Amino acid sequence: MNLVSQLFFLLLISISSFFIIRRVLIIRRNISLAKKPVKVNTNKKTRIKNLLLLAFGQKKMFKKIIPAILHFFLYVGFIIINIEVIEIVIDGLFGTHRIFSELGMPYYNIFISIIEFFVITVLISCVILLVRRNLLTINRFKSRELKGWPTLDANLILIFEIILMLAVITLNTTDLVLQDAKEYPITGEFFFSTNFKSLFDSFSLSTILLVERISWWVHIIGILFFALYITYSKHLHIFLAFPNTYYTDASPLGKMKNMESITNEIKIMRGEKPDNNPTNSITFGAKDIEDLSWKNLLDAYSCSECGRCTSVCPPNITGKKLSPRKIMMDVRDRAEEVGKRKVKKLGDDNKNLVGDYISKEEILACTSCNACVEECPISINPLDIIIEIRRFYALEASQLPQEWNLMMQNIETNFSPWKFPIEDRTKWIDEIK
Repeated sequence: MNLVSQLFFLLLISISSFFIIRRVLIIRRNISLAKKPVKVNTNKKTRIKNLLLLAFGQKKMFKKIIPAILHFFLYVGFIIINIEVIEIVIDGLFGTHRIFSELGMPYYNIFISIIEFFVITVLISCVILLVRRNLLTINRFKSRELKGWPTLDANLILIFEIILMLAVITLNTTDLVLQDAKEYPITGEFFFSTNFKSLFDSFSLSTILLVERISWWVHIIGILFFALYITYSKHLHIFLAFPNTYYTDASPLGKMKNMESITNEIKIMRGEKPDNNPTNSITFGAKDIEDLSWKNLLDAYSCSECGRCTSVCPPNITGKKLSPRKIMMDVRDRAEEVGKRKVKKLGDDNKNLVGDYISKEEILACTSCNACVEECPISINPLDIIIEIRRFYALEASQLPQEWNLMMQNIETNFSPWKFPIEDRTKWIDEIK
């Protein structure tokens, strides 16, 4: 590799790094828009356990065995294949060729053959996943919230990966041909690409060298583009799954958190010291993303839009409008929009998460069963957001259905959802004696 190529490679790395870092900072800024405090689980052993089992071990993925196996190959392949990327980057910066081999790495050809095994499995997995998404009738891939960009995004990332894997195999195959021609140092045969050398028998040496260089550049440019692209894609979960599972609340799923503002108000009425200094501007629930917590927004950016939450949601199954996946997508979209307006100092757009993105019909349909939370592979909690929005409808907007208001009034006065005197609550016992 000549000096011009090295300088171009360095420029490419620098530009890509600039845009990736800028995008990461934008996402961090958007997550920081949330103002609601959140108490992180202080039990580090539990957090590390969640990280190892859910993010690294993909424990929940194996509830559906076929996509779990395909995802496993993608996940492990992503890690293993990127080891070779380290070598490619070093070669690009210093003008070397297969630097690990030049440094005398033992069993280098076996090392590359193992990488090729995962390249092939990733390639096969991507093709199968494309077929599953586009040719098979799988309900969670056909929901209305996936129309347009979400479906295109899922297909694009699979196509990108197929191109990258084909580039690796082509690179290794042409490299072996050039080794046979004494153009490159001998490394030993690579198990898979060796079988494709005959495809280049009719090519001239200069053409093979050109194909090898093109494959090298396609691979590295593709990786850099992929790294930037996923920051705009649902595939951001590749990285955010780890902090998201680490900061997951370990409380029992059925435990509903009390509203801190109301708890403090009650303590003040009792003459007790509140947990935090209360402010004069107390709001209840969430009207927009600023009223949520940073963990809620981290959940939204971590969502892979797999649809497992929606596929087990009782209201959705029975035809209601609620889709936990859509809730997370709406929160992320709103965070992006608010973040852009903050940077451009455009002021209020007279929109809110409530009403403009998420309807009351969706929120009221939720049964608070936690099925979505239990099903999510990386412990995203749509219910926490739904409850906060429902609290807004109840305590700020006063827009709950009349039947709900009567039920809560009965609970407050009669300690039961039904309208009868407290002293009559145990009469049913006499009827069965």
